[in-house]
Amino acid sequence: MQRLRHRRTLGVLVPLLVTAGLLLSGCARPSVGSAEDDPTRPVTLRFWHGWSEKNEVAAVDAAIARFERRHPNIRVVTTGNVTDDAINQALRAGGGVTPDVVSSFTTDNVGQYCSSGMWADLDPFLRKSGLDKTAVFPGTLLGYTSYRGRQCALPLLADAYGLYYNLDAFEEAGITRPPRTMSEFKEAAVKLTRRAAGGSYEQLGFMPGFRFYENSPDRLFAQWAPTYFNADGTSRLAREPAAKQFLRFQRDLVTALGGYTPLERFRTTFGAEMSAQNAFRTGKVAMHLDGEWRGRMLKEVGAGFRWGTAPMPVPDDQADAYGRGFLTGTVVGIAHSSRHQNAAWELVRFLTTDTDQVVAFANAIHNLPSTKAALASPALDADPAFRTFVDIAADSHSVSMPPSANGGMYFLALRDFAYDSEAGRVPDLDRGLRRLDRRIDADTRQTAG
Repeated sequence: MQRLRHRRTLGVLVPLLVTAGLLLSGCARPSVGSAEDDPTRPVTLRFWHGWSEKNEVAAVDAAIARFERRHPNIRVVTTGNVTDDAINQALRAGGGVTPDVVSSFTTDNVGQYCSSGMWADLDPFLRKSGLDKTAVFPGTLLGYTSYRGRQCALPLLADAYGLYYNLDAFEEAGITRPPRTMSEFKEAAVKLTRRAAGGSYEQLGFMPGFRFYENSPDRLFAQWAPTYFNADGTSRLAREPAAKQFLRFQRDLVTALGGYTPLERFRTTFGAEMSAQNAFRTGKVAMHLDGEWRGRMLKEVGAGFRWGTAPMPVPDDQADAYGRGFLTGTVVGIAHSSRHQNAAWELVRFLTTDTDQVVAFANAIHNLPSTKAALASPALDADPAFRTFVDIAADSHSVSMPPSANGGMYFLALRDFAYDSEAGRVPDLDRGLRRLDRRIDADTRQTAG
């Protein structure tokens, strides 16, 4: 079962962000659609989404069929495997065949969708329907679907990141439970690491490298619950104590496990993430950061050891926040140019707030539901490994990447800086973080036109 998306396939993300910056800059406003349509009259809506796997498309089609049975006057034509780039270009061009309802796997771009007005403000629709969004959705998910007070998207399923661990390796190393603090995590990673007589790795307790599978800096940094931006939208990483703490911890872990060069050499022996040669499945790493989808994959293809799931550890001085994790997910909204916004809202409301629908969709896709009621539903997949991630999604300490007017450009800047830091190419973290702030702010100004 595939995750919601390959979250940041860098070869796709860079041109997407550049194009999005051009399309969504403040140079022009999108044409205004209509929220005056009668949603009880016959109408055809166009829904564009990014799912492409056979089982995923079948789940979307089943959801649409449920909606059409409830709203027989509304016909929905779906188009799948659509990128943000294609959606943005269509909405920008207008006319012809454009979508009414749009979804995206790229929460990084919500700030641009909201600030540009390309996606309609959903707060008037929520108020008209009598829905209290803070009562319906977890706060973290609401955080990545709005920007500066504009709720231009709603959550549609979610991903949570936690720890997969090799129970057999834990038992052999005398470790009785998964680590809860970063000091315990480092100790366990060292204990679980085995090297041959010649120095080559046989098993690595944890691969700390940022280029490894799901180890992008934002997901690991989330355990420190950082604040990325000041109130005025400028970057504040140089003033954020968590930034130095995180980067120093990661660099210390790299050193404790043998150093950057040996670790990178070992990483090149790993199979592809989605293959049978995945490094966790083959026992090359004993602890692994991953999302809820990995559990079903491990059950379907098998593993030669017992394994478990747990939240990622937290900094020692934040031990009471254990249970948190990094959250992201699919978002859905209404195209600002749609002439059928009231009918489109009926579809968005059904997909995102109907508990039975959200649970059925989550079970079919094997991702996390995105409402409080669905997360607590007894009909949700009861598998214990999956439930770990349900708890992470419901945890009030969990965090996500904040929306920004520069979309995901600030993530790319952080990623590049983290690569240099782990390789030992940032001798002065304070100076380096100040330079990172300047780069992020320059990207924001450029995006704003």
